Amino acid sequence: MHDLFKILWISTIAGLATTFGSILVLLFGKPQERVLASLIAGAGGVMLAVVTVDLLPSAWQNGPPLQVGAGFALGLLFMFLAAKRLEVPNNTLPLSRRQRLKRTGLLIATGIALHDIPEGMAIAVSQEAASNLGLLIAFAITLHNLPEGMATTAPLKMARIRWWKILLLNIVIAFFTPLGALLGLLALENVQNSLAFFLALAAGAMTFLIFAELIPLSRERHPHYALLGGTIGFVFFTLISVLHPG
Repeated sequence: MHDLFKILWISTIAGLATTFGSILVLLFGKPQERVLASLIAGAGGVMLAVVTVDLLPSAWQNGPPLQVGAGFALGLLFMFLAAKRLEVPNNTLPLSRRQRLKRTGLLIATGIALHDIPEGMAIAVSQEAASNLGLLIAFAITLHNLPEGMATTAPLKMARIRWWKILLLNIVIAFFTPLGALLGLLALENVQNSLAFFLALAAGAMTFLIFAELIPLSRERHPHYALLGGTIGFVFFTLISVLHPG
């Protein structure tokens, strides 16, 4: 029960980072591009460290190579299909600027919600593997969700959507992370000897997120600050993992 409470608590905090990012934009407006680039790339660097230093080694120790490979491949595939679902065909009818901004914000919100489920699973599965690993991943996801909340809010605010509707949307999105954590715990309980598979699944999902989304998005905003943020994030969390294993 204690582990369940801890997993739900840290996954909820990670999810609410999206809401916090939204509140910052509602109060102060969109931050500078170099700040966004540093945050997004920093989250990518932290996630890369988590995958390479913690998730994959833990998966390898807990299960056979075939199970690890299958889990990693399915994690990549899941995120690829989720991303493909968000691709919108070109409309034959022209949209107004306000409609385009509204659609952009809602698409980003949908993408965040889809991504938050495997991220929540990653927190739960990792916490089951090692006492502090879930907390490390939750911190990485918090860094990731903060600029995502900003990215959702900025176009909706520009589309003149009421502030309380934007805030409510981001609060709903936030709870997809603890939902994913619950699904991860249920999967572990109902599938015997599956820890290595789900650790690798989380690693695959996060790897897709890093290289298909976080790195390209950060480089588009400011390549130099993206490199700086990614390097600091990777080195910082590698040192934490090495100095405080388990």
